[in-house]
Amino acid sequence: MRWTIKPKPTPEAIEKLSAELKVDKLIAHLLLQRGITNYDEAKTFFRPELDHLHDPFLMKDMEKAVERIEQAMEAGENILVYGDYDVDGTTSVALMSSFLQEEYPNVATYIPDRYSEGYGVSLKGIDYAADNDISLIIALDCGVKAIEQVNYAKEKGIDFIICDHHRPGDVLPSAVAILDPKREDCGYPYKELCGCGVGFKLIQALALGQGRNLESLIPYLDLVATAIAADIVPMTGENRVLAYYGLQVINRSPRIGIKAIIAQLKKKTLTISDVVFVIAPRINAAGRMKHGEHAVNLLTETDWGTAQKFAKEIEEFNSERRSLDQEITQEALLQIKENEEEEDFTSVVYNENWHKGVIGIVASRLSETYYRPTLVFTKSGDKLAASARSVKGFDVYNALSACSEHLIQFGGHKYAAGLTMLEERYEAFKKQFEQVVADTIDPSLLQPEIEVDLKVDLNVINPKLMRILRQFAPFGPGNMTPVFMTENVQDTGYAKAVGEAKRHLKLSAYQNGTPPIGAIGFNLGDKLDKVKNKKSFDLVYSLEENEWNGTVSLQLKMRHIR
Repeated sequence: MRWTIKPKPTPEAIEKLSAELKVDKLIAHLLLQRGITNYDEAKTFFRPELDHLHDPFLMKDMEKAVERIEQAMEAGENILVYGDYDVDGTTSVALMSSFLQEEYPNVATYIPDRYSEGYGVSLKGIDYAADNDISLIIALDCGVKAIEQVNYAKEKGIDFIICDHHRPGDVLPSAVAILDPKREDCGYPYKELCGCGVGFKLIQALALGQGRNLESLIPYLDLVATAIAADIVPMTGENRVLAYYGLQVINRSPRIGIKAIIAQLKKKTLTISDVVFVIAPRINAAGRMKHGEHAVNLLTETDWGTAQKFAKEIEEFNSERRSLDQEITQEALLQIKENEEEEDFTSVVYNENWHKGVIGIVASRLSETYYRPTLVFTKSGDKLAASARSVKGFDVYNALSACSEHLIQFGGHKYAAGLTMLEERYEAFKKQFEQVVADTIDPSLLQPEIEVDLKVDLNVINPKLMRILRQFAPFGPGNMTPVFMTENVQDTGYAKAVGEAKRHLKLSAYQNGTPPIGAIGFNLGDKLDKVKNKKSFDLVYSLEENEWNGTVSLQLKMRHIR
């Protein structure tokens, strides 16, 4: 594990911001690392306002999209809201359909089947629209590469509006409107929205046309915050504003479906981290194990009893997903151990019987274990489907693009992608993918890294600091939880490995006679010998509050020990 201390701002910049904001130099240091250099930027960061959101009409094609939807509603056309089967897709469909249905009844939803249709806009979905006299499809979190499908729809008299956030190809589909901030010809100021975020900009534009204000759209932000968290998009700019307000909705007055998920948990107040690890996997489990439409049904349900029933079903899908995920991960690890060479730059595994719904999670687990770009393949109909995951700093989408001669289709982001191919191309692709990664990756990226914000002594860690750091939330890429490093720490003598199989480490840390602070390190149980008998060690950690028997205390969340 590499420990990398982030570049330190200049002493002059720290001094200036500290004086301007009347905050400790440590806080000024952390803010400067997040690109905050003056009072106004700090105010925007600590006090996000809905007014900070950009005008939706700055997005290319927004006028066309609004005009076509208003035209459809005036003419009584049937509208189909179409989205992918993951969290971003299902929340987008719930968002758009429930907003349109407030004013207009002729709205249906469609989520493609992961197994029979695969990712993105499918011909089967277009046939469904044609069979049901639908003349407008609004596609969310997909569609920016659906050139053939949009042409096929056109032949059947069906128009498309595409709301996507994936990278477009060289040619765009012939849709009525394509809303995608990553379009090269789109001057929208914020490029990092998720699919549901782009969908929100469209309902913001529609609401303006109806004379509604932004406050009236706050109830939709629980969906947007869930998508932002699940899609791991940067927690900066508009995403920070949307997530900030969305979290308030989740904790105060969530929609019935999200409330039903939360009701099954023991937590009172949820953070973005809880959304990522608790709410999102349950919504995702529907599309992984059964069908994404189950998630949309839950997220749009208005009856409490029905929502509880749906949430219970989804909880069962999630339990099933968890056990399959563990089983396949073990099989995949064994396959790597038996077949791959020590000097390999990639992990590529395949089993035709693996469940397509969990290969993405398995790819994540393998890349965490071996720390290299990873592909997990399974059989999907008469083709192979794969999920790709990368390591920090390496663009797996570009690597797949360099191997595209072997692929039927692929799409995704820098760190996560999906693809399909013919089985006979597997070996040739595997060889080329290994070669592309070997030729282009910086070898240092194959060693996991912990980025440390700054080195401190334990005597600066106190409840006041914790109170200020809490206001840095919501956390995510671009604004990660501050991570500290302290050298020459000792345990008071009670360190122990805890939890299932003694995988975790619990200790009480002090430095040069400071009062001890409790510390927990998940999956650090094997480091017990490094801290026993009052040995001196260096520690990387973040801060958290630990609630036990009604008492809240400050705790170090240990990331690594040496």
